[in-house]
Amino acid sequence: MPKFHISYPKEINKNLYKKDFDNELGSAFYGLPKKVKFCRKCVISNQRPCTTIEFKNTGRSPKQTIDLSEDGICDACRVREIKDDINWKDREQELRDLCDQNRRNDGRYDCLVPGSGGKDSFMTAHLLKYKYGMNPLTCTWAPHIYTDWGWRNHQAWIHAGFDNILFTPNGKVHRLLTRLSTEKLFYPFQPFIVGQKTLAPKIAAQYDIDLIFYGENQAEYGNPKGDMKSSKMQSQFFSSAGEDEIYLSGYSLAELREFGLTPADWKQYLPIDSKVFESKKIQYYYLGYYEKWHPQGAYYYSTENSNFKAAPERTAGTYNTYNSIDDRVDDFHYHTTYIKFGIGRATYDASQEVRSGDITREEGISLIKKYDGEFPERWADEIFEYLSIPYKEFKEISNIFEEPNFDRKYYELLAANARSPHLWFLDEDNKWQLRNNIYDSNDLTQEETAQNWEGNF
Repeated sequence: MPKFHISYPKEINKNLYKKDFDNELGSAFYGLPKKVKFCRKCVISNQRPCTTIEFKNTGRSPKQTIDLSEDGICDACRVREIKDDINWKDREQELRDLCDQNRRNDGRYDCLVPGSGGKDSFMTAHLLKYKYGMNPLTCTWAPHIYTDWGWRNHQAWIHAGFDNILFTPNGKVHRLLTRLSTEKLFYPFQPFIVGQKTLAPKIAAQYDIDLIFYGENQAEYGNPKGDMKSSKMQSQFFSSAGEDEIYLSGYSLAELREFGLTPADWKQYLPIDSKVFESKKIQYYYLGYYEKWHPQGAYYYSTENSNFKAAPERTAGTYNTYNSIDDRVDDFHYHTTYIKFGIGRATYDASQEVRSGDITREEGISLIKKYDGEFPERWADEIFEYLSIPYKEFKEISNIFEEPNFDRKYYELLAANARSPHLWFLDEDNKWQLRNNIYDSNDLTQEETAQNWEGNF
């Protein structure tokens, strides 16, 4: 019988969310900067969290966020400038040398490309095979719930000439972990992110593969710009020295045992043992270190070299139709980032496209004003059913929850508790409003925005 009990979400203290509340006297949730600032070149704010070690995410550690320099320019925009000064022909030769040193001629795989078959993983695998003569194996941690077009694109990846290992986790365990991560971290995507990051090195070890390739470096989106100096991803993100430091959905393995789970349930989520990783001499590389990465260009490359298709409808909360479109839970992932950090899907997409020169900053601001924070209605009922833990399916584990069923009201209460008072206030109609919007604080004129546009790169 589970010993833990998860209570129904409590009502918030609305006094903390008055429009004139002095936020300097209170603390910002998640360790975010109290003063909201927006990059003067793109549209991202200083509330954007950097990539974290997900299997150490307890929900208690303060977030490291994107750095904005004194002149108001974010690290991701600085990375864009750094890329302009790189000799890409020299970088390409470095990759050819790396491939020559590791290419196998006995039929075995010589590199591994993890991904969903989306535009970035497709281009990574395709370039390695058809431009650099490698024999890549691809692997996929299955989405929570495939979109129709996500599944078709995954199949298009395979039929473009690739072997693929698709790992689909235990459905009941994955649902429970997703509910727990939504309750504790307000992060429904966390079990998927953990599995996605930890799968590849274990596959590599099993198949005796030394090289794992990802697409672009996360510094292109806001991780410290110093990360661009290396072609390799740090091993701390996917390997661990011991199970005592591992958390899933914000809970330790000992706590998950109290929920009724066993090592057989969580084994697939665990990172590779650091000793095994080192003994196998596995290396993680960013293809974007060697090839000048342009996300929209990856989309065009994928459509030109396979049957990859954009979604037939825009993604909820943004204007985009081709980026991260394989999982129905994805809509809620970005809605929760809007709640926690004031940054929704449109802000993420527009920031990247402004940096890449696909749109102007003013266009990005207009798109954010129109789409950011939109509630993801299209699959809401299906997602709420997925997050429910009914007794008929889960037996005693269902008793963990004061209310096993999940619905819109439950979600809204969790969302209210996840809103930081330094970001949000309740207006006179009792509706949530951001205290700081880029479209309210834009200090660049239309003429200045147009002059700053550098065009596609």
